[in-house]
Amino acid sequence: MTLADKKIGFGIAASFCTVLDILKPLEELKKQGADIYPVVTENVLETSSRFHDKDDFLQKVKEITGREAISTITEAETFGPDNPMDIMVIAPATGNTIAKLANGISDGPLLLATKATIRNGKPVLLALFTNDALGMNYVNIAKLYNTKNFYFVPYGQDNPIKKPASMTADLSKLQDALTNALEGKQIQPAIIAR
Repeated sequence: MTLADKKIGFGIAASFCTVLDILKPLEELKKQGADIYPVVTENVLETSSRFHDKDDFLQKVKEITGREAISTITEAETFGPDNPMDIMVIAPATGNTIAKLANGISDGPLLLATKATIRNGKPVLLALFTNDALGMNYVNIAKLYNTKNFYFVPYGQDNPIKKPASMTADLSKLQDALTNALEGKQIQPAIIAR
């Protein structure tokens, strides 16, 4: 499947230690001709960390996509009937984001854009990066597995000895997972050894 002219909402949540890792897959999607609409959480918009400078990061996202990141609920509302996406990707999808999605909370631009995409009957692809995937968030991940139009980038435990509940997505599989999700399929295996 070609991604040329596919409208992709690309949500970026605040997993600060991994947020820079999404730049490469973002570039690869753009090279495939995807029309990318970046959406960021308030924390991504306003917070620099020891891992990155927020302004540098947002500038790189703009350079790759050709668009300023959507950062308000008002801007995200256009993902409904006015500017529907073919798919919504959330990478990194943090535990907080997963919990809110699983419980119908749409209190920020990323979640509202995702809700609009779901309302339009389009797929949502999640690239999990959470320290509690096998802990408090396990129930939320299971709930999304059983919810129509939710798909996952293959993920696994990233450090089973020191962080036994933590799981992260394999971003090298994001594009394959995306093309599968556009066809209504979960890429397999969904849970992998890391």
